[in-house]
Amino acid sequence: MPQVMEFKLPDLGEGLTEAEIVRWLVAVGDVVAIDQPVVEVETAKAMVEVPCPYGGVVTARFGEEGTELPVGAPLITVAVGAGEAPEAEPEDSGSGNVLVGYGTDHSRTARRRRVRPGSAAPAGAAAPAPAPIATAPVAAAPLATAAAALPATGPVAVISPLVRKLARDHGIDLRGLSGSGPEGLILRSDVEAALRAPEPAPVAAPAPVAAAPAGERVPLKGLRGVVAEKLSRSRREIPDATCWVDADATELMAARAAMNAVGGPKISVLALLARICTAALAKYPELNSTVDLAANEIVRLPSVHLGFAAQTERGLVVPVVRDAQARNPESLSAEFARLTELARAGKLAPADLTGGTFTLNNYGVFGVDGSTPIINHPEAAMLGVGRIVAKPWVHKGELAVRQVVQLSLTFDHRVCDGGTAGGFLRYVADCVESPAVLLRSL
Repeated sequence: MPQVMEFKLPDLGEGLTEAEIVRWLVAVGDVVAIDQPVVEVETAKAMVEVPCPYGGVVTARFGEEGTELPVGAPLITVAVGAGEAPEAEPEDSGSGNVLVGYGTDHSRTARRRRVRPGSAAPAGAAAPAPAPIATAPVAAAPLATAAAALPATGPVAVISPLVRKLARDHGIDLRGLSGSGPEGLILRSDVEAALRAPEPAPVAAPAPVAAAPAGERVPLKGLRGVVAEKLSRSRREIPDATCWVDADATELMAARAAMNAVGGPKISVLALLARICTAALAKYPELNSTVDLAANEIVRLPSVHLGFAAQTERGLVVPVVRDAQARNPESLSAEFARLTELARAGKLAPADLTGGTFTLNNYGVFGVDGSTPIINHPEAAMLGVGRIVAKPWVHKGELAVRQVVQLSLTFDHRVCDGGTAGGFLRYVADCVESPAVLLRSL
């Protein structure tokens, strides 16, 4: 007999807790092989095809396209041993080709039996106790109002006709009083005490709830939600500061043109700026670091994993170039192009978007000169580059039209002081203005 196995949405890594179903790759009744992709999901960081560790016939799918599922929720069920699937593995074996925390799970817990409304609970099962109802404290009501809730008949512990008349004249129902006499007898002093008691403050009516503002509502989830959380955390935790400088990029642009005239793969401006950054970080390693709040320590990192901002249809993402300090401009250009293409196609793996130690943000492509960006948590700094544009500039004592760029450095003030940040930015600007400064340090 075929055995039905349930495959749950695996942990896709990097702390992601949910994913959205983009496209089902199989239908109910299809025969699947072990490790065959069965669904394409979109996490907050990338599009991922999820392979199933079982081979057999798909008996059920959970969730329509566009549905968001948490990690651990059922994706599909597979009848292992049915159909023409390639040798389904026995229950005590897994495919081995697994993502983080996923594979064949044999610790299947018994499902609770659901009892339909109106049906009896299983024999021997205790009926669940009703949940306690929380009650809010209620202000004391006026005595006359409280008395209205009391029985309208029954003996009243009062003897004196004068006490009755006093209470009647002032609208006090004696059933609402507690007597201080023998066996609870209501005395004149009890009525007079009730007359002296202050009236309770009226309970204010709740303020009307303001109507929700009209307009289009966009769920703050997926990539947008992760970006919002990360930027908010950066603002909460990092005491950032920004410094900036204008630089004459004419010589840098001339050097790039000369490199590309030689032939071979083209060198991008971003690659030259990245190479300048890695040289500057070698001189000022404080900015290639992170802050460990738990240990109350600054951790200076040995390698530069350089993130760069890339705009895509899904939003702004920051792919990471690993070990950028070991790459030349040609290698950096090729890696930037490869990661940008994957980002625009939505094919970046989660590992391509994490682990950065420093970010290069070329917002000049949007036609702007400057910005004060938010640091990409948990990094310690970000270099911003504005557009390179022809401007009047004093060059060698004379006014000339030069290619000018504004450079800005946003940094975590916990890892260094302004002198270090200023030294880093000035070195970057010097290399932009005179590429020979960079060659000297290589």
